[in-house]
Amino acid sequence: MSADETDCNLAMPRIAILFAAYNGMQWIEMQLNSILEQKNVSVKIFISVDPSTDETLAWSQAMALRHACVEVLPFGERFGGAAPNFFSMFREVDFSDFDYVGLADQDDIWLPDKLFRAHQVLLKTDADAYSSNVTAFWADGRQMLIQKSQKQVKWDFLFEAAGPGCTYVIRKQLACAIQSLIRRRWSDVCQVGLHDWFVYAYARANGYQWVIDDQPGLLYRQHEKNQVGVNIGWRASLHRARKILGGWGLSQSALIAELVGLGRQPFVQKWSSGSRAGLLSLSLHAWQCRRRLRDKMLFALSCAALLLSGGRRS
Repeated sequence: MSADETDCNLAMPRIAILFAAYNGMQWIEMQLNSILEQKNVSVKIFISVDPSTDETLAWSQAMALRHACVEVLPFGERFGGAAPNFFSMFREVDFSDFDYVGLADQDDIWLPDKLFRAHQVLLKTDADAYSSNVTAFWADGRQMLIQKSQKQVKWDFLFEAAGPGCTYVIRKQLACAIQSLIRRRWSDVCQVGLHDWFVYAYARANGYQWVIDDQPGLLYRQHEKNQVGVNIGWRASLHRARKILGGWGLSQSALIAELVGLGRQPFVQKWSSGSRAGLLSLSLHAWQCRRRLRDKMLFALSCAALLLSGGRRS
């Protein structure tokens, strides 16, 4: 059974979907429909529209009138990016009536069983959070499996997300814990640039179990307006490694570590200042900092390059 236009069947797993939108008219209808057509789950979709120059807000409001399972959140605050928009939804939405919370971008296409599979995997594994591989696709018809399900390692969550946030489904208990932190540390959390990285880091740092499914649950649209797209090839991987280990990246890792309760952890204290000694420590721990083999190698090389150049650059 699919979520319909008038009712959210409470006998099914109840999932709150946090849906961030901005100038989304080109693809938003296809994405919203793919969520409304999810099988064997009851969805409530909370749309937060960053002030746009197209008809995204008016269209979303019309969908809310048509579908009881769609709600447009109060409008007006300018977020300027996906992360603050998602953080705002975490802060404002009441999760008490739901079993899970999921995240949605405006331009993907979800497979009909995406959410129900997440529910089944979470039940089977007794994990607290779920993410998955995705199938990237382009306007010219190309498709590519993007693998994110490599084995989790000791410190990967301080340097990367569990995959695209649009694959995330987390249990209510974890969502409420993240919500509590966001409310307490709002101004600090707003300095975090990637919401999916933050959510994964909080879960792992605080003992929650995370499962990464090797079966993709959505088509991950690639286009020139992607705020964060897929990471394909050595050149793209090297670019991201430099960004993560440059002034912005290490500062973000240190900020996230502090926010999730690891600021005084000895491993974090070694590198959080961006010193040469810290970079040397990171290069020696590269195998514990990224999941994919290629990323481990580039992580170590990037640490070494920054070490030779004199440490972190602002």
